[in-house]
Amino acid sequence: MSKAIWKSKNEPDISLVENLKTKLNAPDIIARMLVQRGIDSVEKVNSFFNPKVEDLYDPFLMKDMDKAIERIQLAQDNKEGVLIFGDYDVDGTTSVALVYSFFKDKFTKIDFYIPDRYNEGYGISNQGIDYAKSAGITLIIALDCGIRSIDKIEYAKSLGIDFIICDHHLPGDSIPNAVAVLDPKRHDCDYPFKELAGCGIGLKLAQAYAQVCGLDERSYLQYLDYATLSIASDIVPIEDENRVIAYYGLKIINQQPRIGLKQLIKIAVNKEYLSIGDLVFYIGPRINAAGRMKDAKTAVKMLIAEDEATANSFVSELQTQNEERRVVDQQITKDLKEIVEKNPILLNRKTLIFYQEDWHKGVVGIAASRAIELYYRPTIILTKGSDNTLVGSARSVRGFDVHAALEKCSKHLIQFGGHMYAAGMTLKSEKLDDFREAFEAAGADLLTEELLTPKVYYDAELDINDVNYRFYSIINKMAPFGPANMTPVFYANGLKDDGTGKIIGKTAEHLKLNLKRPSGPIPALAFGMADQFPAIKKADSFEACFQINENIFRGNRTLQLMLKDIRITNDV
Repeated sequence: MSKAIWKSKNEPDISLVENLKTKLNAPDIIARMLVQRGIDSVEKVNSFFNPKVEDLYDPFLMKDMDKAIERIQLAQDNKEGVLIFGDYDVDGTTSVALVYSFFKDKFTKIDFYIPDRYNEGYGISNQGIDYAKSAGITLIIALDCGIRSIDKIEYAKSLGIDFIICDHHLPGDSIPNAVAVLDPKRHDCDYPFKELAGCGIGLKLAQAYAQVCGLDERSYLQYLDYATLSIASDIVPIEDENRVIAYYGLKIINQQPRIGLKQLIKIAVNKEYLSIGDLVFYIGPRINAAGRMKDAKTAVKMLIAEDEATANSFVSELQTQNEERRVVDQQITKDLKEIVEKNPILLNRKTLIFYQEDWHKGVVGIAASRAIELYYRPTIILTKGSDNTLVGSARSVRGFDVHAALEKCSKHLIQFGGHMYAAGMTLKSEKLDDFREAFEAAGADLLTEELLTPKVYYDAELDINDVNYRFYSIINKMAPFGPANMTPVFYANGLKDDGTGKIIGKTAEHLKLNLKRPSGPIPALAFGMADQFPAIKKADSFEACFQINENIFRGNRTLQLMLKDIRITNDV
């Protein structure tokens, strides 16, 4: 039986629903879902379904943007060398690809730099600054990092190097003394949208430069694909400005993908049209694999490749590194299961911290996510660092701020940083036990039994007889889907397999059902739910939460249900 709690999303204001139904002549269920998402007027509906490039905000609303552009123009006038510096994940590498590509023909001397995950760690590094100094570079544009790099910026200044910081992470108590610090999350920044990804900040920098220099808007809009990859992989809300970026970025990716991305898509996923979800599950991991397993510069080189031979070479490297990552990921997941099997008392705790010195640093974040799937509680995975330190990643459950919890444990940490649901940290190895107890204490009061129970949220109840292409086409127009605009989930009861259902998959973990309905059966897939099959066959009926998608096989198109969770009606 499912252990998840099923919850209907907040009941929308009925008067707003009725208003939309009347003015749009829309089905009740569509009007309800729109109002649930804050799309509660005709004007908002028009903006939601028809995003426009003109909806992008003026980049000069962002604090320090004027200073950033002035410094870039000064560097051009003085023929200075410029270094584009970025993080080693998808957001960082796409940021570097975007800003480097935009400015490469505007400077006589321009280079890019991605720190080594293992030798330099996250963010701006002294090694990177030293590289810039040795190369005669006097301006560094840092992307997806730098908002807390106060000491590093001072070190660069001592060497005669200026910084422009383009970041989207939360600042600390002080802002680095850089020439310009672009970050909508600055407390003194009035930029109207706070949830841009790091690559989005890079896009705004390019937009601002284009405006000042009178360049055609295509000069920066051509890079919306990079910004869309970052939006997908960094799991930022797909609303407001991010929705505009993702809407048009997906068009580029699907209609005119640049050479490297086209080759990567070809080997990663066999689909006619890529969604945000496809970028998250198929493309992002392969780009990330470079920084996890070897050198993130490979990802940048793939993204900016200008001929097929070069692109194919880098795509091949990424594919190999992703296969290596998968093997390591599977081994760590196996290790975690064995640790818990040998120590089941661990599950009496509200938080979990695992440590093994031979675990791969580049995969501990993925492993923490796997642990959430398995045990559903805030989890930290640690491995051996350098100089008697441990390094690791944290992941959290919905409703628990892991970054705030780490702040409560900060006396046991050398450094930490991140977001509400994901963070990284470094600590001395002798502090592990103290940290484990402090982290558990930080979660003890907040982590209720309900918070530690997985939840499935559904938008509305839907009779599967109403699942048809007309309804699906309306739902599809609500895309791109992601945080703040999730793919709709529906609830239905009285479901019954027509007798042709079966267990599928190499490891016999999944179910394929054909659900009875008057108009003919509709296929339904249930991943990881093969153990429910005997009960489904015996039961009078069952209920489920599901999404609707389209299956394309040998040119034939059919709608199918993707079951997120199942309950046997007899047992409820």
